[in-house]
Amino acid sequence: MRAGHLRIDESLLGCPTVREALLYEKVRGSKVRCNLCERRCLIGEGATGFCRTRANIGGRLYTLVYGDLSALESRPIEIKPFFHFWPGSTALTFSTWSCNFKCPWCQNWTLSRATPDPPSATYIPPEHVIRVAKANGDEGTCVSLNEPTLLFEYSLDVFQMAKENDLYNTYVSNGYMTLRALELLKSAGLDAIKIDIKGDDQVMKKYNSAQVDIVWRNARKAKDMGLHVEIVYLVITGVTDQEDMMAEVIRRHLKELGPEVPLHFTRYFPAYEFTAPPTSIRKLEVAYKMAREMGIEFPYIGNVAGHPFENTYCPECGELLIRRYGVRIIRYRITEDKKCPKCKREIPIAGRHIRKIRPLI
Repeated sequence: MRAGHLRIDESLLGCPTVREALLYEKVRGSKVRCNLCERRCLIGEGATGFCRTRANIGGRLYTLVYGDLSALESRPIEIKPFFHFWPGSTALTFSTWSCNFKCPWCQNWTLSRATPDPPSATYIPPEHVIRVAKANGDEGTCVSLNEPTLLFEYSLDVFQMAKENDLYNTYVSNGYMTLRALELLKSAGLDAIKIDIKGDDQVMKKYNSAQVDIVWRNARKAKDMGLHVEIVYLVITGVTDQEDMMAEVIRRHLKELGPEVPLHFTRYFPAYEFTAPPTSIRKLEVAYKMAREMGIEFPYIGNVAGHPFENTYCPECGELLIRRYGVRIIRYRITEDKKCPKCKREIPIAGRHIRKIRPLI
């Protein structure tokens, strides 16, 4: 893990991962305001914003992580999780360092708590990502593992190249970017976004000093822009597992996104600074059944491999359409015209159909 204090001065401008940022404005004196995420940090010269990846050098804002990747690997799209987007495909997944949130239960804390270090970084150009994706037989790209918004400028370049090579593009995000950032991502070729809802407004303020309304706003805007959207609600023992809070999230989901957008209730496991026991499976089942009763057509349970509630069922007749085991598809029964084979109800699946079932390994 990278750690320690990074000296912010003009010596960093010779590093290939340091590039002038988009979406900022000069404010007063030598200060700048970052307009990438809704923290909108006011950054003095020689300092970084909350996320530690954007620095004021000489009165200009720079990203410190352009092409500084902490991971680059092919992964099933279902692991994101996307259950209604290109099922059965794989996406070349990449990430960088740090985060603009500070969740104490973060599963990827070795990345999200790491400080960028441009002098020691290995620069990976955008075209390398595309070459690896094509060589691996991936159908798309995904920015994930830590908050993808921090790789904003790099994402724009990768996504444009991906589109030229017939690849889809996805984000796995906390949904706290500005609307302008979301619009530019869509224009560059973003196709789908998975957004985490980290609780109600009280939980968001307590653990992340953030506003949940902004996340719901961005989820709604993404859907209105034509992006494929799926929502994940991490059910954390003692924090977000109260039934009234889960019901509030379900109601908000229906209001902002409607009944067809998938809602995943994911099991928490102790990680980083949080030691509460893993989520009770019964709590997850309660959330799932509550969602179905309130009108969510495609609720799911996550992180419980083999549970029947990780499968896709027809909301009209109850027919089993996609059987899963964890992130693997075992059986796929949606018709070529994306309908239930029994009652012919249309099933919202974005992207091309699965071509073959990859074997369990």
